[in-house]
Amino acid sequence: MMKNYLLLLFLLATGSIFSQEVYFATGKNYTKYIYKDANLQKNPNLQSGTGSFYEVGFMEPFVNKNIFYSVGLSLNDYNAVGGNTANSYRWDTQYLGLHGGLLYNFYSYTTQSNNTFDFLVKTGVNASTIVYGKQEVNGVYYDLIHQKEFSGMVLESSVGLMAKYSIPSFGGLSLGYNFCQSINVSNSSKEKLSFNTNQLELGIHFNIN
Repeated sequence: MMKNYLLLLFLLATGSIFSQEVYFATGKNYTKYIYKDANLQKNPNLQSGTGSFYEVGFMEPFVNKNIFYSVGLSLNDYNAVGGNTANSYRWDTQYLGLHGGLLYNFYSYTTQSNNTFDFLVKTGVNASTIVYGKQEVNGVYYDLIHQKEFSGMVLESSVGLMAKYSIPSFGGLSLGYNFCQSINVSNSSKEKLSFNTNQLELGIHFNIN
């Protein structure tokens, strides 16, 4: 917990020098595992799981006032459940990563109080690695940290939409949706695993300059 506070303070301090806005986002991940065995056969018994995500970072204009770039650190839960009449499975994982993205403000509306509603489309890439992983099979737990399907470098691409309410004297609040696809690019084994994630997010934004 202390490390998380120190990280937030560091980003706030550096953000005041390099960015116009520091943000914190959190929400829910709804993740579908896509697993293929050594014969490239999918497991039909996998079901979507839910988890949380957290992201802290900064944004600033890029090219013009309607295009922004963002850089941040993220922590994502990619969870799933599965099984049949004989066996039950559960996966709980957390991935820590570095996120970079582009946002385009395609519509703005300014109120009489000079607050604005902004609607943005965004895309991004997240590079992450597993920091926690457990698999439960019929009540028995197994560590996933060193399993090749889960460990190593995972790249996630995302596209989404954001609605943001901006207050000039403060910052703003945002709601968003992202569709994410993740693949382990360092897995050299014959078993392959990827994630498809629907992500709902709530963000708080602080003006820097």
